[in-house]
Amino acid sequence: MRGLRCLIVVLAAAFCLPARAEYPDKPIRLIVPQAAGSATDTLARILSAELGKQLGQQILVDNRPGGALTIGLDLTAKSEPDGYTLCMGPIGALAITRHMVAKLPYDIERDFQPIALVARGHMLLAVAPDAPFRTVAELIDYAKKNPGKLSNASSSNGSPGHVGGELFKFMAGVEIVHVPYRGGAAAINDLIAGRVQLMFESLNSIAPFARAGTVRALAVTGEHRSPGFPDLPTVAEAGVPGYAAPTWSGVIGPAGIPRPIVDKLNAAINRAINTPSFQERFALIGDEPAGGTPEEFAEVIRSDSAKWRDVVQRSGARLD
Repeated sequence: MRGLRCLIVVLAAAFCLPARAEYPDKPIRLIVPQAAGSATDTLARILSAELGKQLGQQILVDNRPGGALTIGLDLTAKSEPDGYTLCMGPIGALAITRHMVAKLPYDIERDFQPIALVARGHMLLAVAPDAPFRTVAELIDYAKKNPGKLSNASSSNGSPGHVGGELFKFMAGVEIVHVPYRGGAAAINDLIAGRVQLMFESLNSIAPFARAGTVRALAVTGEHRSPGFPDLPTVAEAGVPGYAAPTWSGVIGPAGIPRPIVDKLNAAINRAINTPSFQERFALIGDEPAGGTPEEFAEVIRSDSAKWRDVVQRSGARLD
């Protein structure tokens, strides 16, 4: 009888326990480690609209700029690994600035879980409208004849535009002065005004100005031409063989997220970026949807981190 009573108590307790809710059963926060209006923010907002539909929950974009992208990533690394805090992981945060900051508050391989690569893109090599060169070859020739006289703007120290410019200078054998700004908008304004002569900047940010003719587009920095600018050559085609400085951005989370949740998020992101509405809005940027597995995203981070580590070390670029 005592055994029977125990069995009844155990069964009653089991039936009284609330059923475990299926993930996700509440809104998901998507941290963006850059300011509203940035290229990463724009991508996050396009993605969140479609991802929310796929998961049946609202995706709340949370901009946490500052600290050379470290503030948003640090907040993510220290979040509960339950799938309700995610983060946009652009190439700058995951493969570039890690080599320019003396001591990061996190370890990228140890403290983050790659979930899915969302987009692959290009930067545009653009010059001032009154610049005395119209091709990459003419730019290189002018720079060689006028060492240190040209200046190239970037949205910040450690940005893809910064290191992309450093790689260009090394491979082209030219001396050009880097001028970092606090954001791409101010840099583009000075490029339009002719206060700086050239800039490597994400298509997301500078494409409207190139299409309007307020800056002169010379080339794209990826390994192949951009679908948004099919008539523009790559930098490699235009005079610097072997040059490639593509960009990318994906979704990461804190390490320790259960694998079933990682897989569910990965599948939902892959579906989201293949919806007609995502691709229609994304086509306006000129970049390309990516996708793939968490492991494939991790390999992209690893390989590009190694590439940009060498560029940063050779240039001597540092962030305080």
